[in-house]
Amino acid sequence: MSEMGRGAPAQSATADREIVISRVINAPRELVFEAFTEVRHLSRWWGPEGFTTTTRAFEFRVGGEWDFVMHGPDGTDYQEWISWTEIVPPEGIALLHGESRGDPNAFESVLTFAPDGAATRIEMRTVFPTKELRDEAVEKYHAIEGGQQTLSNLAAYVTEIVRKGVEG
Repeated sequence: MSEMGRGAPAQSATADREIVISRVINAPRELVFEAFTEVRHLSRWWGPEGFTTTTRAFEFRVGGEWDFVMHGPDGTDYQEWISWTEIVPPEGIALLHGESRGDPNAFESVLTFAPDGAATRIEMRTVFPTKELRDEAVEKYHAIEGGQQTLSNLAAYVTEIVRKGVEG
């Protein structure tokens, strides 16, 4: 993938405005990838602890959009918008994530799915437009904990599918 194959110099240039979260999930890569690409899966696990998601529109293709609302545990609603910029099954996905189309503060995330024995290592690398936006995401919105909780929810969801054997 063009985004995913970037070498170290490009990464160090954005280090002060990026967040990288990774996790090993005990499930096949194809299944972990599928959980990210089908709205029937996404709506079951997306978001940090205590959040639920209502999807308004969803089209998984390059240029397609996911328009949704996240409902926080305190009752706050967060308007969210994702557009897929690159899709290479089952290796990776690149996306733009903001509050709505044209959001000047939207950030880019690249997700890579790598085999790790029988498991899958998922890495989520998010690059913000500025260091200030990154710092605000970390301090005000707890982006690192939220990202880790989101991947934890994903792991619990796909390992349950594997356990039940209801794949497909």
